[in-house]
This record gives sequence, C-alpha cells and structure tokens, in this order.
Amino acid sequence: MANPRAEEPAPLFNPEGYRIDAFVAPLPQGVPGAATVGTAEVQAMIAAGDAVLIDVLPAPPMPVGLGDNDRWLPPPHRNIPGSTWLPNVGYGSISDDLTEYLQRNLQRLTGGDHTRRLIVYCRADCWMSWNAAKRLAALGYTAVYWYPQGTTGWEEAGLPLETRKPPRRQ
Repeated sequence: MANPRAEEPAPLFNPEGYRIDAFVAPLPQGVPGAATVGTAEVQAMIAAGDAVLIDVLPAPPMPVGLGDNDRWLPPPHRNIPGSTWLPNVGYGSISDDLTEYLQRNLQRLTGGDHTRRLIVYCRADCWMSWNAAKRLAALGYTAVYWYPQGTTGWEEAGLPLETRKPPRRQ
C-alpha cells in the first residue's frame, strides 16, 4: 500500500507566511506592509533621488560535479542601474548570518532611516521579491515598495540594465 503522506505536496509557505517552495510562479497583487509599484512609478522614484533599489535575485549555485579545486565564475548579473544586489535574502527561511548581512546592508543603504524608500525587486513571477518586501516591512521599514515586474518589466520597457556584484558577506 502506498504511503499517503508521500503523495502530499510540500508546503508552499512557512508558518511566518514566507514562500518556501516553487519561487517562480504567479504572484499576488500585493505584499503585507509594502506598496506595489510599476515601471513608471519606479522611474519617478529614481528620478526623485531618494529611493534605494534592492535586487534580491538569488546567486546562481555552483554547478554539480565541480570539485573543491575547480574554478567557476558565476555568470554576470544585470539589474536596474543604481541597485544594490543582495542575493538570497528573498528565500522564505534565511540563516542568522544572511539576516545579519541583510540588516547590515540596510543600515548602510538607509543610514538607519526606517522611513527611507526601499524598492525591492527580482524578476517577473519571482516570489523572492515578495518575501524580501515582507521581510523589510517586518524589520520595521515603513516605505517599502514592491516592484513585481523586476528586471523583466524594466527590460521590456526598453530601459537599460547594468552588471552588478553583491556586497561582500564578510
């Protein structure tokens, strides 16, 4: 007889409400604690000069089969000009080390101002940005803007992207 528990799908959300599986999927209309914005609104906030853009696309994993002594360079990452790339902070469950990395960079980017505009994005249909926007609101940031179209929508609008590396994790 088959084990009925083996057929149950893995949960999509953890108890805190963050998405923990199937990160590329249709998105809801909004994020608790954040305002949803489109490309034109992001452009206006960039032009105003007081917004912090945060790209949360995960870093690509090292290919399976490479040994400790093998060299591998991840492909270049492109994002909206002026952005800071904070990879992996959009996962549903993140380590204490990654939480500290996020908080340290938020402090650096905002100067400790929890009212500073933060625009969070990834790619279209990417739950990483949804999770990250929810997480920033939970950390007490009050001007969180979620750009669900991300680099996909930016590029589709004919706007430029630039190559960026993430800040060191130390």
